[in-house]
Amino acid sequence: MTQENINKILEVGVLLSSERDINRLLEQILCCAMDLTHCDAGTLYLLDEDALRFKIMRNDTLKTYSGGDGSDPGLPPVPMRRENVCALALLDDKTILVEDVRSCSEYDFSGPIRYDAMTGYRTQSMLVVPMRNRQGEQLGVLQLINALDKDGNVCGFAGDMVLLVESVASQAAVTIQNVRYMREIRELLHSFVRAMSTAVDERTPYNGSHPRHMAEYGSRFIDYLNTREDAEHFTSAQKEELLMSIWLHDIGKLVTPLEVMNKARRLLPDQYAAFTHRMETIRLLAQIQALKGEISCAEKEALIQQTHEALRLVDMANSAGFLKEELLEELTLLRARTYTAEDGTPQPWLAQEEYDMLSIRRGNLSKAERKVMEEHVEITDRLLSQIHFSDDLSHVREWAASHHELLNGSGYPRHLKGAEIPPAVRIITILDIFDALVANDRPYKKAMPLDRALAILTENAEQRGELDPALTRLFIESRCWENTETFPGEAVDAPQ
Repeated sequence: MTQENINKILEVGVLLSSERDINRLLEQILCCAMDLTHCDAGTLYLLDEDALRFKIMRNDTLKTYSGGDGSDPGLPPVPMRRENVCALALLDDKTILVEDVRSCSEYDFSGPIRYDAMTGYRTQSMLVVPMRNRQGEQLGVLQLINALDKDGNVCGFAGDMVLLVESVASQAAVTIQNVRYMREIRELLHSFVRAMSTAVDERTPYNGSHPRHMAEYGSRFIDYLNTREDAEHFTSAQKEELLMSIWLHDIGKLVTPLEVMNKARRLLPDQYAAFTHRMETIRLLAQIQALKGEISCAEKEALIQQTHEALRLVDMANSAGFLKEELLEELTLLRARTYTAEDGTPQPWLAQEEYDMLSIRRGNLSKAERKVMEEHVEITDRLLSQIHFSDDLSHVREWAASHHELLNGSGYPRHLKGAEIPPAVRIITILDIFDALVANDRPYKKAMPLDRALAILTENAEQRGELDPALTRLFIESRCWENTETFPGEAVDAPQ
């Protein structure tokens, strides 16, 4: 073995150990082996259950290169039978060297010969090397075809090349196994993340598809940004980091009280029940007073009618998206009204705590309830602080816990503004607001029409200064919500 070959082996080891993408890794393994042996063609197979499947193919004469991008070369798998030379090499864990496949009767070369008939190529010499990991588990096979001499003529593979290729195959097997382990660990983390997100969804029948929709939009939006020259591009690792942040952004809702998270109206159910019971009490007292002759029948009927009007007023205020001034004035008059209880004490028609809740101008949460709801981002931060994220996922905690920050500083919890908010967080915020507007599973509102939702996004970006104007414009142009399975802004026959 020459010093040049030794140096190549060392270079191969460094090259393989630094690659983490399985498709590029397999391609590099084959290319390195072909370069070392000066051969014309090669194939790398991986074992999949009971067959060897084509992963990477390269033929310099035919200028055929396939599989390096992860696509399927489209060739049938090789059964794990002993008559197939690739299968035999792996089954017996031995390197097979053939000088001319057409004069070799020991193995079945009908497959390569048929392929030659279709392509006009001529397979002659072959070197087949099995790949096993350190535990002896079968991984795949490296098959090299048609060694070339210094003049470019096909010849047999030199004996000293066998050890070189076996060394490459050994290093490759270890690296493939390591990459697989890393991929399994990565998938375990992603499965855990999805499980945690599902745990939030399972606590409530509302908002169950929110993270999934955001992840779908986000994935498409990043792909769209990467096609634009006027937008910041994201690597595959940065995209993964952003999507994981999306899946985890509401994890703090695991501890948010359900009576706040599921609140569909301004009044809590027990408050509404107390009010309706009070109206019934007033009606009964009116009937008793009429029977005692303390009030006239007309006065009784008028009082009963007023309780029904009060109930309609409360129902309107209880479900209003925005409380108009005239409604607030009527609630104020109702709060001032009293009736005499059975014990002779004056009691309000509308209790102070009921008035306070019904007089919320926008939404259905009181200041105290909103504070509880907003705490979910701080809880998200605390929960994610307990997870050791790898370097390429090091921003997940920060991005997930910052999705309610707004460019003008009016967001929470840290009131970040401008450049303090990373582009990834700006994207998550746009996705979060968009899905909240068009979602059809929120307890407190109906799904907003798409054109109205996009108009609000534009207003928040260009007039209110809350969202990034350029990213908002690109988001709208991307139409990344289209072709989503059951777009949330559209009616569906049944909930998922």
